[in-house]
Amino acid sequence: MKTFMAKAGEVEQRWWVVDATGLRVGRLASEIAMVLMGKHRPTYTPHVDTGDHVVVVNADKVEFSGKKWQQKLYRWYTGYQGLKTETAEHRRDRKPELIIEEAVRRMLPKSRLGRVMLDKLKVYAGADHPHQAQRPEPLKPTC
Repeated sequence: MKTFMAKAGEVEQRWWVVDATGLRVGRLASEIAMVLMGKHRPTYTPHVDTGDHVVVVNADKVEFSGKKWQQKLYRWYTGYQGLKTETAEHRRDRKPELIIEEAVRRMLPKSRLGRVMLDKLKVYAGADHPHQAQRPEPLKPTC
């Protein structure tokens, strides 16, 4: 039995659009990460970029369970005077795209290939996006 391994440049990458209205952040991020890595394809190969492009719209309408809007903290080091911190609620008001981007980034491989995969993720707070020319197909998350 011959197994098929994908080669770089031979994989046709598709475009998907996801409406994040009313979806839980973690469940949505895990499904997006699977598509970006290419694990939804039968020709998945770990060392080759077999993933597709994903456009997420309505990122400002995602949900967290429980009291995570007030209790979840995002921390980052500024490089100058210490650690910055903000709640998920403040981040949603300031820049809601970062919530989904961070959740997906942490689910991708921590390598050069993972950074390439993250470049194929486009997140927008509103319902409009500038990728109509690529004719993205709707991706229905199971969450």
